[in-house]
Amino acid sequence: MAAAMAAAVAVALAALLLAQGRTQSRGEVPTAGPPPPLKMDQALLLVRNELPVQGLRLAARSSACHRCSYQLLAVVPPSDGGPSAVAVVDTQHPLSLLLNGSQAGSELCKIQYHFGEFGSYCLVVKTLNTSAKAISCDIVVNEGPINSYLPILFAFLVYSGILAILIICRLVMKIGPVRNWVYKKLNPRETDRLINSELGSPSATDSLSSNPSPRLWCATSRQRLRSLDTFRGLSLIIMVFVNYGGGKYWFFKHESWNGLTVADLVFPWFVFIMGTSIALSLSSMLRWGSSKQKVLGKILWRSFLLILLGVIVVNPNYCLGALSWENLRIPGVLQRLGLTYLVVAALELLFTRAGADSGTLEMSCPALQDILPFWPQWIFILVLEVIWLCLTFLLPVPGCPRGYLGPGGIGDFGNYPNCTGGAAGYIDRLVLGEKHMYQHPSCNVLYQTTVPYDPEGILGTINTILMAFLGLQAGKIILSYRDQHKQIMSRFFIWSIVMGIISATLTKCSKEEGFIPINKNLWSTSYVTTMSYFAFILLLLMYYLVDVKRLWSGAPFFYPGMNSILVYIGHEVFENYFPFKWRMQDSQSHAEHLTQNLTATTLWVIISYLLYRKKIFWKI
Repeated sequence: MAAAMAAAVAVALAALLLAQGRTQSRGEVPTAGPPPPLKMDQALLLVRNELPVQGLRLAARSSACHRCSYQLLAVVPPSDGGPSAVAVVDTQHPLSLLLNGSQAGSELCKIQYHFGEFGSYCLVVKTLNTSAKAISCDIVVNEGPINSYLPILFAFLVYSGILAILIICRLVMKIGPVRNWVYKKLNPRETDRLINSELGSPSATDSLSSNPSPRLWCATSRQRLRSLDTFRGLSLIIMVFVNYGGGKYWFFKHESWNGLTVADLVFPWFVFIMGTSIALSLSSMLRWGSSKQKVLGKILWRSFLLILLGVIVVNPNYCLGALSWENLRIPGVLQRLGLTYLVVAALELLFTRAGADSGTLEMSCPALQDILPFWPQWIFILVLEVIWLCLTFLLPVPGCPRGYLGPGGIGDFGNYPNCTGGAAGYIDRLVLGEKHMYQHPSCNVLYQTTVPYDPEGILGTINTILMAFLGLQAGKIILSYRDQHKQIMSRFFIWSIVMGIISATLTKCSKEEGFIPINKNLWSTSYVTTMSYFAFILLLLMYYLVDVKRLWSGAPFFYPGMNSILVYIGHEVFENYFPFKWRMQDSQSHAEHLTQNLTATTLWVIISYLLYRKKIFWKI
């Protein structure tokens, strides 16, 4: 793990060398004047109007903004021999520029262009043919943009190098003389524990000593599926990275509305693996003789603690001032996890049948032994999904079309500015109140929304339960086909295909034009099925590599996966404290942000590793 710390430092130093100093203030100047300072993901656009008598109006629309109205960038006066106007433009997505005459209001030209970060451009508007009044609009590059993706490439190479070193060390440690020499230099028992925790669980024959206690520990650890903790840890580490800022790259932030980015993958995966763990843990507790009443008490207590921690400890509305009932955000990630865990775990406990999860029940159709015994659960989940569909598409929302799924704001050409989220947003505002919701949704910037919207609201919780239930299904597959690796992997693959087909049908394989688009803010049905498709595929791969072939121990993701609640709450609580955050020399540099965010994420991996070595696990 010292290598990991060295990597974080190396990334920090290299990224700082790559960073270029930029002015930190913000400005957009609609008329001619000195060039305004730039922020990240911005470029400078000078407009030169060579039309002698006509003023212009320049408007822009991002390609990522679906059915949005054009937004005014600059009012351009007639030609006076120099740049007529200066504007700051976004560089994250291609822009559509629309140039209209200020007098007649007619469209003169339209240009699609993807500007580069910190670049300087000039839009030249001139007459080609005086008699025909043909007008040309050309973009000239005055100063080339920077390549803001180089820090990502460098960080990838650094971490790849660390991985290569660890693999080489593992191969070298398999050489007998080298291994014996290491054992002579170090405490044999501690060295063996270090190797096993870094590179994989020990086999049954690799006892640490003649002491029976370590052998008992080894036997117990082998019964736990490392792939599940690895899956959970991977989701958690990506979540920590994107929550810390993801280098301020747009694809490490949540999608503004429809569609997916890296940040949109991790929460549903975490919910999915929580459902898988519910199946395994409840089966284990009941098999060891715990009564259903006792298990239900544990479920209620754990759900209560998750909700309490989410409301009091991890509450983003702290930024509005001291926490009080006036601005307390009621929904949240841990709150949704707590409610989802309560429903899915209670559902599994209520309808579980002896022998159903071990394949010992007599079945008329053995191929469906992981489904048919649990038909009451499926009916319950289908009823919940029908409720979601009815509320989403049939509930009347004042001032909004029925079944509206859009972002509001300037979306849909500004016709429904206060309809963000349709029925989902309306229910939250009606039941919770606007002050008790998330105040800065991801659609706020691009779609210029003005009403609060909570991505962890009431209606979306229904589909979060569906996501956890599909994870529960994965756990039942593992239990029903215990030690039948081919059966387990084939079932994972079949379920991924089914989820993929449902997603393709609901979305029409389109980002915006489907029946139900993929949308993390709404937790739409297609979002759940798409994430489940990826989750089944990812779990299949990890199960094969980690538990079947043992080609990978799951490190480093295994360690945070064993302490997921502690890492999640810790990274939220200590987010603004050194060494997870420090004052930057240039806050408008992707390289510095990426350095800080990767360092903080790496530190949480190291902390979870040290806790694992000390056998410290925080369970709720």
